[in-house]
Amino acid sequence: MGVFSDSPSNQMQDSEANRYLIFSLGEEKYGVEIKAVSEIIGMHPITKMPKMPDFIKGIINLRGKTIPVIDVRIRFGKQPKDYSDRTTIVVVHMNEMQVGLIVDSAHDIMHIDDEFLLPPPDFKTGFLNRFINKIGMLDENMYLLIDCDKLLRNEDIESIKTINQWEMS
Repeated sequence: MGVFSDSPSNQMQDSEANRYLIFSLGEEKYGVEIKAVSEIIGMHPITKMPKMPDFIKGIINLRGKTIPVIDVRIRFGKQPKDYSDRTTIVVVHMNEMQVGLIVDSAHDIMHIDDEFLLPPPDFKTGFLNRFINKIGMLDENMYLLIDCDKLLRNEDIESIKTINQWEMS
């Protein structure tokens, strides 16, 4: 038994290890590490912000806090889709701030052992590939596991950081 194995923070990390929130964009299933997720909410009214990239849809008021929201479908170069009652916002911590990820629907939290995690294919020109951290293979299903910190470029991060610091009353 290791010296740190019984510490509360270590137990929390162990309970979150290899756990992913699974969500859909069309027919594809994606996942994000559960430790990055702060909450899952339904759609909120979005206030558009001027001069933002098209995938940054605007901001929402979440209990008095301003949260920028990204349409992951558009960020991944997919066709835009009207939001429905299944559309979900997954609020995550990325690049030291909170951001909402708009997804078609959120599903389960899944544990995927290391032996079922593969590196993504090495497509030198693949736009989407830069967002994918690993591929989870489980029960004949494939899950593209994204790295939240890679969803934004440096210039997007700077714009969003200023938005993220606003408080609504």
